[in-house]
Amino acid sequence: MEILLAIVVASAVIFFGALISMGNERQRRAIDGLREQVVLWAVQDLKIKREHLAYEVQVEDPLGWLNKTVTKVCGYYMNLQVVEALDEPQALICLTGEDNSRIFFSPLSPDDIRQIRQNKRSRLVRYASQNPLLSLPRNTISQELSSLNCGITFDLELALAWNGLTGKASERFDSLWMYMIE
Repeated sequence: MEILLAIVVASAVIFFGALISMGNERQRRAIDGLREQVVLWAVQDLKIKREHLAYEVQVEDPLGWLNKTVTKVCGYYMNLQVVEALDEPQALICLTGEDNSRIFFSPLSPDDIRQIRQNKRSRLVRYASQNPLLSLPRNTISQELSSLNCGITFDLELALAWNGLTGKASERFDSLWMYMIE
């Protein structure tokens, strides 16, 4: 009799455990669905806000915009001054106002630059001696500037500011990389 009672209790515990597990799984799927809906709503809301702001975006002072953006990312004012704009690959060379150290800005990520350097047959290799972006030292600090750390209209403002700073029309890019040599 005790064995039968132990089997019934064990079976009941296993049965209720299975029911609880199935209920938890159903709740997990429902919560995942809610999370996906919230993400889709947030993305759509951001798109609507950006569409309204896209018509109002202006960059009157490109260098001031760049200084403000870099200050927002780095946490301190660098007082950047443009030295030179390079074409192949696209880069903007600036000097800081405090210690005259050079900072490079480019739409190319560190991986893109590494790939250009390694590709010996690239037509950009002939510019390697002329473009300091392709000969950056290993201790260079890179920081990505994007809509995530610079504001929701960053990419819209970037196209206008880049054209104002370089004097050349360029395709629209979503992020800008900042390279600081230690």
